[in-house]
Amino acid sequence: MFMSLIQKRRSIRKFLAQQVEPEKVDLLAEAALRAPSSRGLQPWEFIFVTDRTLIEKLSRSKQHGSSFLKNAPLAIVVCADPERSDVWVEDSSIACIFIQLAAESLGLGSCWIQIRERMHDDAQTAQTYVSQILNIPPRIEVESLVAAGYPDEKPPPRAKGELLYERVHLDLYGKPYANP
Repeated sequence: MFMSLIQKRRSIRKFLAQQVEPEKVDLLAEAALRAPSSRGLQPWEFIFVTDRTLIEKLSRSKQHGSSFLKNAPLAIVVCADPERSDVWVEDSSIACIFIQLAAESLGLGSCWIQIRERMHDDAQTAQTYVSQILNIPPRIEVESLVAAGYPDEKPPPRAKGELLYERVHLDLYGKPYANP
């Protein structure tokens, strides 16, 4: 079941106007909270945004690669407290993929939007911009946004032959992995 899920999952940037049911939002929140974290420290925090005005503002988070969020019915802001864990970036990233895989399993599409170390404009970071919009305290870092909703596109799954098996090594770097 897991393999079929990851074989068909693709990033979705076009969404239907249909709202995500509260039961599915609850399941996405549960998936995020079930994500593993280093030493069980769980440094992440999540803001589930359904307000159209806020989503529209978030869609302008950075100069490139966030505008498609404008039409998503749900934005999930993935944050973390770096004081809780030195590997908050990794823990937050794992939580993001849990959210995305849960979305796929629920018939929803999703797409990651990198915020950390990106610029909103020439003078302000995307992190600062998002934090100001959502009243995020200064000690909390914004890792990413996840756009989610019912897909209005269906990109075909990547064929196994398209996978970059040349980047998989066996035992030693440079020793080819035999693609089955």
